[in-house]
Amino acid sequence: MRDQFMSVVKEAMKAGDKRRVATVRMIQAALKDKDIEARGLGKTVSDDDILALLQKMVKSRQESLGIYEQAGREDLATQEREEIVIIQAFLPKQMSDDEVNAAIDKAIAETGAASVKDMGKVVGALKAAFTGRMDFAKASGLVKARLQG
Repeated sequence: MRDQFMSVVKEAMKAGDKRRVATVRMIQAALKDKDIEARGLGKTVSDDDILALLQKMVKSRQESLGIYEQAGREDLATQEREEIVIIQAFLPKQMSDDEVNAAIDKAIAETGAASVKDMGKVVGALKAAFTGRMDFAKASGLVKARLQG
């Protein structure tokens, strides 16, 4: 993935796409911070960690987008929308609602979850299998609803 970031920066620089250059460099800076943090813990940053970082960046921009839209700052809202699209280009295709529901049902069956106490097992199984393809905040709510009902 790191090579992909580098090639995208080069292409964007050649094309004069300043927004894409700035956004990908921002991703690289966040990744470098993550590398430094991991090195301090004696670990390395995996592709799954990079996907989680990208998802976090998208979520942060979506929150900012809502704030800017409420404040009537369309210029900043447009910038956030553009950054979201650029970052999402590096993420795998997100699962549809039907696919998420099927994955949750399968994870509940595989883990033998019977109550809300088992929610951690189910979400852990989902994270192991679908990192980068599923919104786990939304999935956690769905898992909780299934285990309560």
